[in-house]
Amino acid sequence: MPDFNILFITGDQWRHDALSALGHPVVETPNLDAMAADGVLFRRHFANASPCGPSRSSLHTGLYLMTHRSGRNGTPLDARFTNWAKELRRAGYDPGLIGYTDISPDPRAYVPGDPALRTYEGVLPGLAPHLVLGSDRRTWLSYLRRQGYDVPAFAGELYTPQTHDPVMAEKRGPTYPPGAFKAEDSDTAFATDAALDYIDERSDRAWCLHLSHLRPHPPLVAPDPWHDLYKPERMPISHRQASVEEEAKIHPWLAWHLPTKLGVGAMPEHHQRQAKATYFGLIAEMDHHLGRLIGHLKRTGQYDRTLILFTADHGEMLGDHWFTGKDGFFDLAFRVPMIVKPPKGGAKATVVDEFTEHVDVMPTLCDLAGLEVPDQADGVSLRSFLEGKLPATWRRGAHFEFDFRDVVDGAPEKALGLRLDECCLAVWRGERFKYVHFAGLSPLFFDLAADPHELRNLAGDPAYREEMLAATQALLSHRLVHAERTLSAIHLTEDGPIRRRGR
Repeated sequence: MPDFNILFITGDQWRHDALSALGHPVVETPNLDAMAADGVLFRRHFANASPCGPSRSSLHTGLYLMTHRSGRNGTPLDARFTNWAKELRRAGYDPGLIGYTDISPDPRAYVPGDPALRTYEGVLPGLAPHLVLGSDRRTWLSYLRRQGYDVPAFAGELYTPQTHDPVMAEKRGPTYPPGAFKAEDSDTAFATDAALDYIDERSDRAWCLHLSHLRPHPPLVAPDPWHDLYKPERMPISHRQASVEEEAKIHPWLAWHLPTKLGVGAMPEHHQRQAKATYFGLIAEMDHHLGRLIGHLKRTGQYDRTLILFTADHGEMLGDHWFTGKDGFFDLAFRVPMIVKPPKGGAKATVVDEFTEHVDVMPTLCDLAGLEVPDQADGVSLRSFLEGKLPATWRRGAHFEFDFRDVVDGAPEKALGLRLDECCLAVWRGERFKYVHFAGLSPLFFDLAADPHELRNLAGDPAYREEMLAATQALLSHRLVHAERTLSAIHLTEDGPIRRRGR
């Protein structure tokens, strides 16, 4: 039977540098910082896909997008793949879910017309839903009604800011006024309360909980006092070209896609700064509630025997490159924070600078639970880092992908002259150089030492020809090595199947 608890926490759309432990100039995250002091902070951790569904498919299965192929919110995840929740059941855990996983179900496992096939917000197989909080936020709305709130029929309307001071609202923009709910009744508080109940109900045995929070994902509306925690004038500047038009010149995909994703970037400058302040306020609110969880574990004597893993599904551009959201190929859309506090001792106050990826999470959970890592996994267990050891060999870059096909109306095909299966890109992000390969468009190449904010495409510069070739070869080799492997290391002989572990 399991002898330690697992608390697997995700935020949504959380920029990698938004931790005070990493020296962020504005945001304060004392509880996550304290967790890092008790464990390991992975400084260069990358999601392997975007947006939510594809990224979480990689996070939960340990597979790159090129293998699981759930490339968009709504693209089914093949039911043949296992995941960390299914595997941990072998170790005696009954993994529970509070929040959401955005896993689009495999339609081959359902009868035609099943309501499960009308949404991409499916639950990861293997998880026992304790409290599902999808986009309709239905259970939260029911709670608010019981608290006496006048709740609209459409959940999104609840996030409409309440303008108590019209002058200040006009001055600081639409993201400044607080939401229509008290801080103690926010969706973040509600999910945390449910997690505390879940833990208390299982205090007599080892438990496993996936707590999947929405924040700091838009809408950028925070309850009082979090909406006014940070002042706009303190916000860091956005890194981008002088205009949207100049940004669009970098690549044809940007020229097509950027106008649809301006968001924060299209706001007046002073409103942009407030949007950032509200975003960081939502992060501070999240940190506060994580502190409630950690404090409860300590008070009940469970902290030392609980594995706590915190990360986010993907990043957020927040006005950099004029973008809002997480589409494309820029680091900010894929690089995310990750902190792991091991159970039963281990490394403390350790910062890992090696490249780590979401595909490493599933193997790590399996390994720590005493399970053999499934052959399907593209990632590698991070156990050595958690024990304060540096592995003998490790990857020298990060790999991530973005699929921008539109099965419903084919918009990118029409705009860019591509076939459906050409609407995708893959990235090799090395120590210094970053190569972006489009299946049907020209590539991009960045020298991150000279240009850390990815403002200058060097793909056509002859001075970088050798470096670009090396990065291209690294990407090709990486994809060859990580081709689907479930059966490839098994050989049938007269004595029966012989299996070799290739990882």
